[in-house]
Amino acid sequence: MKQNTIKLNSGTDIPQIGFGTWQINPSSQAKKATQVALEAGYRHIDTARIYLNEKGVGQAIDESGITRKDIFVTTKLWNGDHKDPRKALKKSLKRLGVDYVDLYLIHYPVAERIASWKILEQLYKEGKAKAIGVSNFTVKHLTELMEQTDIVPAVNQVEFHPFLYQKELLDFCDKHGVVVEAYSPLAHGKKMEDPTIAKVAANYNKSPAQIMIKWAIQHGMVVIPKSKNPGRIAQNLDVFDVKINKADMALLDNLNENLRTCWDPTDVI
Repeated sequence: MKQNTIKLNSGTDIPQIGFGTWQINPSSQAKKATQVALEAGYRHIDTARIYLNEKGVGQAIDESGITRKDIFVTTKLWNGDHKDPRKALKKSLKRLGVDYVDLYLIHYPVAERIASWKILEQLYKEGKAKAIGVSNFTVKHLTELMEQTDIVPAVNQVEFHPFLYQKELLDFCDKHGVVVEAYSPLAHGKKMEDPTIAKVAANYNKSPAQIMIKWAIQHGMVVIPKSKNPGRIAQNLDVFDVKINKADMALLDNLNENLRTCWDPTDVI
């Protein structure tokens, strides 16, 4: 299935839709779901140490028969591992069964983030991570990081959907060459019955989920929807044959109500 890619500031191409694996565990479930995703055409898999499923994700990649360079793999540095990010990545690579990851993210803006980022810069230069980025960072966190370090994050992975349209953050990232990656792009299913989403979806003969994913894509984001259902896994990828028009995009933009279905990093110092 045809996919769009975005070129990161590291020069790496990232598929615009990835398969999210948060809350898919144990590893055996993650392996099965990742196998389904790869068979459906996904070439971008997102995991994290704290998801406890890197091993299963790695097994699915290894057994897929797909060349390693053709699969974009993301994992993340967990909060308790900042004392030794190098060791943490080494362990993640071992669980995944790979020599490098395509993207390594600081999972949360913890107090040690600046020191850890400088180590991630070294890992990037050594080729252990083809790109490095952050997750759950606000404009404040990004500004601080860029003022004190050498490499601008390639990605900022945050909760983003029409009901949490973080326009200021998106504009800031666009200005500085940071790609926003939307996790929980379907708002955990809380807004699937919204009448505006339903109306726009009907205009394009797509599902509400597909329209929410396409909205993010048309805003230039990478999107990582998650599902264990094979039908929905395939459906979430099938959005590249339509383009939402300007009027409908405006309708979706106006749905923002600052709805966070995960957590709010705004007050993290």
